[in-house]
Amino acid sequence: MNRYPMFNPQLLLSFVAVCDSGSFTRAADRVFLSQSTVSQQVRRLEEMLGKPLFERSSHQVLLTEEGVKLLSYARRIIALNEEAHDALTGIWRDGVLRLGMPEDFAAPTTELLAEFSRAHPHLRLDVASGLSADLHSAYAREELDLILVKQRRSQPPRAARPEPLLWLDSLAFPAIEQSPVPLAVFPLNGLYREELCLALDNLGKRWRIGYSSASLAALTAASAAGLGVTLLPAGCRLPSHRVLGIAEGLPPVGSFELALYYRDSAPAATPALAERLKAFCGLV
Repeated sequence: MNRYPMFNPQLLLSFVAVCDSGSFTRAADRVFLSQSTVSQQVRRLEEMLGKPLFERSSHQVLLTEEGVKLLSYARRIIALNEEAHDALTGIWRDGVLRLGMPEDFAAPTTELLAEFSRAHPHLRLDVASGLSADLHSAYAREELDLILVKQRRSQPPRAARPEPLLWLDSLAFPAIEQSPVPLAVFPLNGLYREELCLALDNLGKRWRIGYSSASLAALTAASAAGLGVTLLPAGCRLPSHRVLGIAEGLPPVGSFELALYYRDSAPAATPALAERLKAFCGLV
């Protein structure tokens, strides 16, 4: 008899959906369940393990240390379950291509991915979106074959282009005029956070974390509403934003890039998808 309780794949699917979306509401949409059902499923996991998996607040959902540990195992269990199904049914005889990309590229690339899938009908495309740091980690663990990520310029990728950034504040309710200055940032170790805090330190301004979220869309909206100064890709600018810069003592930030990685051992169709993504994103 197995002395360990078995993980229910549906519970793990809901758990991973919450991790990827940063929200129980958005997770419910992804797994086609109600928000209350997703919450109950995560609670069942927590009861089974005897440990909390998330730190919940009114603004964000963050993983606990135990949640971070489970996430990697959950992805592997789900992937192995899908792999076993595919191996026995034979539908995807060309294999599985696992793609990871930031949240703000997931929706704009759907038409491109649909065209690619039509050209490769026997290849299953698994797409994960999330923070670039998490995608990098998953790629290092060989859980992803191809990643499109935002990063500080470092090791040479397959292709890249500079990522223009803007200091953004609310036009109607400027946070830069407050003391301490509230900041709207990604969670700890998220992109742009260190640059934002360092810039305020160099100006001699007191600051505090006013809003934190793993969602780029949420940070964009929060900064426009006055919840905090932020540093985000130029494409996130809204009409309700005020762009900060030299006048406020904030320097241009040019050390980030959008980069593409894939390994030689990836599925055969990977270079073809990489070329499409390069053209779509203007990478060289």
